[in-house]
Amino acid sequence: MTTNGAGDGKLLAGVRIIESAMLGPAAVGMNLADLGAEVIKVEAPGGDYVRKMAFPIVDGISLLHWHLNRGRKSISLDLRKPEGVEVYLELLRGADAVIEAMRPGALARRGLTFERMQEVNPKIVFCSISGYGMTGPYKDMPSHGIAYDAWAGVARPAVNEHGMPTIPSYTAVGINAGPLYAALGILAAIIRARATGRGCRFEVAQSDAAASFNWNGIEGNKAYERPEDEVTGNDGDGKGERRPVGDNSMTESVRYQMYRSKDGMILFMASEREFWKNFAYGTGRPELYDQNPGAKYADHARGNLELRRTLTEIFATRTTAEWLQFGLEVNTPLCPVNDVKSITRDPQFLDRLPMRGYREAGTDLMPSPIKLIDEQLPVLDKAPVDPGCDTADVLASVLGYDAAKIARLKGAGVLG
Repeated sequence: MTTNGAGDGKLLAGVRIIESAMLGPAAVGMNLADLGAEVIKVEAPGGDYVRKMAFPIVDGISLLHWHLNRGRKSISLDLRKPEGVEVYLELLRGADAVIEAMRPGALARRGLTFERMQEVNPKIVFCSISGYGMTGPYKDMPSHGIAYDAWAGVARPAVNEHGMPTIPSYTAVGINAGPLYAALGILAAIIRARATGRGCRFEVAQSDAAASFNWNGIEGNKAYERPEDEVTGNDGDGKGERRPVGDNSMTESVRYQMYRSKDGMILFMASEREFWKNFAYGTGRPELYDQNPGAKYADHARGNLELRRTLTEIFATRTTAEWLQFGLEVNTPLCPVNDVKSITRDPQFLDRLPMRGYREAGTDLMPSPIKLIDEQLPVLDKAPVDPGCDTADVLASVLGYDAAKIARLKGAGVLG
């Protein structure tokens, strides 16, 4: 446990995490480092190959590494050697949690079982994050991040010009949601461990996390397995008709739909009667509301092609910026439809998520979405360029090793 701090934006000052992570699950440690935890990344000799994984490659190192491993100290230990295991255990004495972000049991196979960890630190929290978890028929299946979303029904196949199924363009869920659940579990377990003196171990599967984020589709379709007189659709839009659950149900929506503006795209969301009235009267078209006010809530005017054509003509008369100003003035929900390029020029993005420049962070990076109101989150060091670049410093400052001991371990091949 490190020294506690206050008023410096480090919400997790005093929390030390020992991380054995490869590739995407390193986001667990990233989420904790963003909030001020001390995260020590223990790498095998040669390091985490995330540095060369995926694209783009920025100054010879992948964006994936720059993003996920920011704020870390990197040490290199050969856990195939008994002395390497002993150094790892010494690090655990003053730590709050261990992250095993690889196939389950990787540390145990090196002699670092949870029971042995508890012998040196009864309060230690052990978190394992993997693809499919520790149980089930897929637990030993090798995988990549998209697998969890395909399994969870999030990544549905597209079809290319040859009629062949292909991976769709979409935002990954499992590899982002899994580390969030893992970080939440770690913090909850640390709170209990500090209160009771008793640590615990838990696991998170990134596939489970993807399914959890797709709860509406999975639970909604499960509900439809019950009799139709027990589970219906929405009375406000569709007269109780059962409709596909999730985004697919929006294709016929009219008052909840995307439209072309004069210079781009705008998302219109007037499913509440109040917002619909505000829009119609605000645009000088009160008859649109008066002739069809709709239900009080959740009315999308589904399937009304005549209204959709009328709205298409209306939205084409103003720019996106003009429509956003209109929405603020008359209290109607409107949103620009950005892509990954245009969002970085959006004034809301520039205000909320100012990117940290590549000179400081290795590449241009967005900050944590958590914003302190009276403080600022700490500015993190950029991700370690070389595996083990902080080994000597960590062993000296955290464990009190002198130069001679560090040199001996280096000579014995314990340190990478």
